[in-house]
Amino acid sequence: MRADRLLSLLLLLQGRGRMTAPELAADLGVSVRTVYRDIEALSSSGVPVYADRGPAGGYRLMDGYRTRLTGLTGHEAGSLFLSGLPGPAQELGLGAVLTTAQLKVRAALPDALAEHSRRVQDRFHLDAPGWFRDADPVPYLPQVADAVWEQRVLQVRYQRWQGEVRRELHPLGIVLKGGIWYAVAVAAAQNADGEGAVRTYRISRLVEVSTADETFERPAGFDLPGYWEASTQRLEAMLRQEVARLRLSPAGRRLLVAKFGTSGERALEGAGPSGEDGWAEVELAVESLPVAVSDLLSLGAEAEVLGPPALREAVIEAVRALAARYPPKV
Repeated sequence: MRADRLLSLLLLLQGRGRMTAPELAADLGVSVRTVYRDIEALSSSGVPVYADRGPAGGYRLMDGYRTRLTGLTGHEAGSLFLSGLPGPAQELGLGAVLTTAQLKVRAALPDALAEHSRRVQDRFHLDAPGWFRDADPVPYLPQVADAVWEQRVLQVRYQRWQGEVRRELHPLGIVLKGGIWYAVAVAAAQNADGEGAVRTYRISRLVEVSTADETFERPAGFDLPGYWEASTQRLEAMLRQEVARLRLSPAGRRLLVAKFGTSGERALEGAGPSGEDGWAEVELAVESLPVAVSDLLSLGAEAEVLGPPALREAVIEAVRALAARYPPKV
């Protein structure tokens, strides 16, 4: 690990020029004292590192010195696809590997391209998780990721809504969706899921995980992005089997997309003409009656449920119950 850190320190100085010990410590995730020891080790090995004193001082390499130790290891090359997701990379156990890989790539770039790379990183940042949601605890994520990479069988205990179950899984891939990690895996033949069935498991619900010595063969032609897209479409079709007829104000139409996402967008595409009051009718795919009532109440006074009659009556009853909780002051 120290050799990797020394190389990272060297590449930082080569790529950025003069840096202070606290700056180096922050980038490397170590203490300032460790930076001092590493600088001394680099100097002892013949690397021309110089210390400039004073308020504008710091460490720098001798003018013109460049290392050619910029070849990527397999793990570093594989981590580059997460270069826009430092948080998820850290959760996968690839944080330090990703940092070293990025430094090596920059060190190998011509000066003009390296400067362009820095400008892009300064100006664009990708934050995958949704707003106002704590991240799921995923202590087994690195272990699952290793099993995916090495094609090793996993023995797991999984928390479902109905209770815990044991599964033997052949993990095929990992997906990060809305800040939540999922494992896509084939359930082994002896499981109730059936032989060859590909299923999706929320990694935060893994209660226990052990990696077997046994390996497995990936299904020929398995396409992780294709599976995920088809799976999400099936889930949405299964959940949203009812259609609600609504009247929406202009503000309600704006809220519809924020609250219902793709279903809201589809509803607006087929919206009827606006009346003189600005309200318009739409048909919205919704889930079961209790879920639909809860979801539609989130639109507040900007929506009126017109049908089906059972849904309208359920919303009316919910509004009455809510009003009873807040009687007017006498």
